Amino acid sequence: MTGAVRGVVATLVAALLLTSVMPATARGDEPSMHRVTYMVSSDQPAEVDIYYRDIDPPTWADYSHNPYEFSPKDEASLAPGHSWVREVSLVDPDQWAMVAVTTGPSPSAGTLRCELAVDGVVVQSADGPRGALCSPRHW
Repeated sequence: MTGAVRGVVATLVAALLLTSVMPATARGDEPSMHRVTYMVSSDQPAEVDIYYRDIDPPTWADYSHNPYEFSPKDEASLAPGHSWVREVSLVDPDQWAMVAVTTGPSPSAGTLRCELAVDGVVVQSADGPRGALCSPRHW
């Protein structure tokens, strides 16, 4: 065997040995998705703006460059017994789940509340007279 052929054979043997001890991973494995439920309510009638995260940004840099691209805004009319609820799927809710509600410049006579649940378990709730923020992460 020539030196070049021996080098190729040695490389192939090394590659075969390495793949035999490495755990197999299936191509196309999708990350596990989590069901995230956002709920916003008010104890008095209120017109509000609601921002929420509905997708995982690809990177922190992408999010930082344009957070509103990943945080849609809904305008909602709330009242006792009439809440705003949105369910989304996120890969990393500990990093990205977030809902924020505000009355904006409109006066509020009541208390706004938010609640965030991941896979059916409430992980965050908050309330305030002009707004509230729910997120498992400190922003």
